[in-house]
Amino acid sequence: MEKKKIVSIEDRIPKLKEARKKKANRRLLFYLTIFFVLISIIIYLQSPLSHIKEIEVQDNYFLSDEQVVSVSGLALGTNIWMLNKNSVQKKMENHPVIDSAQVKRKLPFTIELDINEHQVVGFLKEEESTYYPVLESGMIISNSDIVYDGDNPLLTNFDDDDYLTRMTIELGDLPVEILNLISEITWEPTEKNKHKIVLYMNDGYVVESTMRDFATKMKSYPSIVSQLDGEDKGIIHMGVGTYFEKIDE
Repeated sequence: MEKKKIVSIEDRIPKLKEARKKKANRRLLFYLTIFFVLISIIIYLQSPLSHIKEIEVQDNYFLSDEQVVSVSGLALGTNIWMLNKNSVQKKMENHPVIDSAQVKRKLPFTIELDINEHQVVGFLKEEESTYYPVLESGMIISNSDIVYDGDNPLLTNFDDDDYLTRMTIELGDLPVEILNLISEITWEPTEKNKHKIVLYMNDGYVVESTMRDFATKMKSYPSIVSQLDGEDKGIIHMGVGTYFEKIDE
């Protein structure tokens, strides 16, 4: 029968002490590492290394880079980690030109502002040859380099800002393919109907309608035209009811 080797307590004590020492050293190293990491983070946050040194603006067309940065409220030298992205985003989206915005950190020290501006839904004719782009928000861009080329409706006789805004909101709800069919929209209010508008279409038809639920009504325009004789020209009335009035030349 094989004899078991007996290890005395005196022989095990040095090994136990060594194991405890190694464990204590590892624990000390762990705490020292955490300590120096925290110290490094504090030093970094307090140093210029964590400050915003560059602000990039993307996808802006009407607003300049400087205007977008001004709207955001951001400034160089601000701590990049103290930035509240949601707050900056909401501030930017309150601007009438900006439809949506995103704020991104690009480490180590850059902030990127990505914006989507409201679409151009028409051009407002102010003088004989002066045309200002109008956004779906109702905002008139008076300092734009955009030239009127006939691709968007020409808005005439809109001398009341409230009615202009209502019209542009309706135009913003129109599908692009229908918006592109409109050549000109004239506001022709009457005592009974302050919302009356007359549209001159690129296909030769004239539409008399109202601003109320205009986008909803106009979505049926292609279907209405498809039922008409292409040789007949006239007025499509789209008010309470819809009917075609032929005009004999």
